Amino acid sequence: MTCAKMGRDNAKRTDMPYLDIRGTRIHYTDEGSGPETVVFSHGLLMSGKMFEAQVEALKPSYRCITFDHRGQGQSAVAKDGYGMDALTLDAKALIEELGVGPCHFVGLSMGGFVGMRLAARYPGLLRSLTLIDTSAEAEPEANQKRYGVLNFVARWFGLGVVAGQVMPIMFGRSFMSDPARAAERKRWRSRIAGGDRIGITRAVRGVIERNSAADEIKAIDLPVLVLVGDEDVATVPEKSEQIRAAIAGSEMATIAKAGHSSTVEQPDAVNARLLGFLSRVSAR
Repeated sequence: MTCAKMGRDNAKRTDMPYLDIRGTRIHYTDEGSGPETVVFSHGLLMSGKMFEAQVEALKPSYRCITFDHRGQGQSAVAKDGYGMDALTLDAKALIEELGVGPCHFVGLSMGGFVGMRLAARYPGLLRSLTLIDTSAEAEPEANQKRYGVLNFVARWFGLGVVAGQVMPIMFGRSFMSDPARAAERKRWRSRIAGGDRIGITRAVRGVIERNSAADEIKAIDLPVLVLVGDEDVATVPEKSEQIRAAIAGSEMATIAKAGHSSTVEQPDAVNARLLGFLSRVSAR
């Protein structure tokens, strides 16, 4: 029996949460129940764990699926296929294998890069799209150089060496300076440092080298919610405003005191916006 067949037969079990997606073993979680499904796509250096609070809030009413992109989280490290076009095909295949389309797709940062391409190229698979702390443009040249240096160090000396420099990029100043959240910061730093250095550095190259989707997203004809933390320094709020302006009928909200990982930093605010949006889409 193939991994894909096991995934289909056990779509609501968590003891064998893997699918064979385009030759790579992809880890996923499947919780909750309801007539509609929400698929969550995580950001670079992270995993589906960054949506734990969202799954907890939504699973009483929705089937909630998270998955780890190749080379990250608990998914296998592949030799290639880390570009945004390839990751979009991974997401397409996962939705099709689990038979959950059309679904609501929630993508944060790199997951948003995937979500935009998925909505533009395969609109029949989606009911709605939520984009969090992301950008439709290619990576700015200044960031390419900075992230390239960090990636080189991580590749040869391990992710633990660069975790301290990465944390202020991934999280906003409010989260980073709050004494009450020291344990959370320690946990997320450990998760970042614990990633597979080969898989992560290949994923970073995929993000750094991505092409712009700014023209492509103008064709998106789905309900779209854009969320961004007001302290996001990786994809600043202006990037989200550009997405909102490009996609007709989309709506946007700013999450106060949140950086690039707003689902973790301000989960209640994100959950309120997401639940309200999904309810409006379902009522249409």
